[in-house]
Amino acid sequence: MKLSGYRFGRIEVDGIPYAEDIWVCAGRIGRWWRKEGHRVHPEDLGEVLALSPEAVVIGTGFSGLVQVLPEVEALLSSRGIELFIRRTKEAVELYNALSQEKRVAALLHLTC
Repeated sequence: MKLSGYRFGRIEVDGIPYAEDIWVCAGRIGRWWRKEGHRVHPEDLGEVLALSPEAVVIGTGFSGLVQVLPEVEALLSSRGIELFIRRTKEAVELYNALSQEKRVAALLHLTC
């Protein structure tokens, strides 16, 4: 799947626009709900982890306001899953590059 056209509050996945936070992995797309708005908890990754990614790219928003808790890093590390945390614009670019080589999940906050 190709991510493109990111701007504040909007992204395209294979040319289809989305205006809400999403996750993308293994040819699937879902709405990304978080337990606590601008903080990522381990349970916020449940649907994606069920798809067995080799890497997870978290987009922290336009301005980078989303915070990834240390417990998330510990969980992914314990499973041998690489974690990349970037502002959403950079996360989109990184996902597109990594997805050519491995099974990657992107979890993207589109605003803030």
